[in-house]
Amino acid sequence: MPRLSVCIEMFWRDLPVAERIPRVAALGYPAFEFWGWKNKDIPKVRAAVDACGLPVAALAFEPGGSLIRRGAQAELVQGMRDTAAIAQGLGCRTVIITAGNRLDDEPDEASRRRVVRHLAAVGRIAEDHGLTLVLEPLNTLVDHAGYWLRTMAQAVDIVEGVGSPAVKILMDLYHQGIQEGNVINNLTAYIDHIGHFHAAGLPGRHELVGGEQDYRAILRAIDATGYSGHVGLEYRPLLDPEESLRQALSLVE
Repeated sequence: MPRLSVCIEMFWRDLPVAERIPRVAALGYPAFEFWGWKNKDIPKVRAAVDACGLPVAALAFEPGGSLIRRGAQAELVQGMRDTAAIAQGLGCRTVIITAGNRLDDEPDEASRRRVVRHLAAVGRIAEDHGLTLVLEPLNTLVDHAGYWLRTMAQAVDIVEGVGSPAVKILMDLYHQGIQEGNVINNLTAYIDHIGHFHAAGLPGRHELVGGEQDYRAILRAIDATGYSGHVGLEYRPLLDPEESLRQALSLVE
């Protein structure tokens, strides 16, 4: 079954970030991940990683949500260099990148060309550093009104337009469950383009158990593709965090 990673942004939110990492390790998880790095005490995160021996499965590109922005290429290239240095210092190989919100004053194809161009520029740096950039579609129906990149087919079109082995897709099973459904068929069809997964229960973005999606079946479908990466748990627990994460871990045991 797939390896699970805990997104520490969502758990033990009253604790400093570095203090959440040993709690993930104590529960038996094989990895953790987080979002932006600029608001983190990275030396303390690194010390916790070293102390626990727990890998960083993914972290987010800084500046976020900027691929679609006009005139942003120089900032994006520098951001990729800075993010690559942080990722390499933490032993992390996967960097999450988002597109940003649509621009209402231009045709969608113009936005597409700019996103491809910007992603190609940062993708070259990622490739040079042995990293994989994973581009994330989000749902616009509940959580991210106005976001430009919505569907898996649209994301596949972008990464194929870039044409770099360092650029793949982050398929968020929660977002795609809301936006277009058909998650097992889509993940199976597009698995060669997928570099990371996120998971949360639907509706509400809570525990994986008890919602509309059968996560045991979804995880089995991911396993059947031969996928060897991580599935990040990116949900807001309603249960006690330890109880919630033990419940999620039981899905892959």
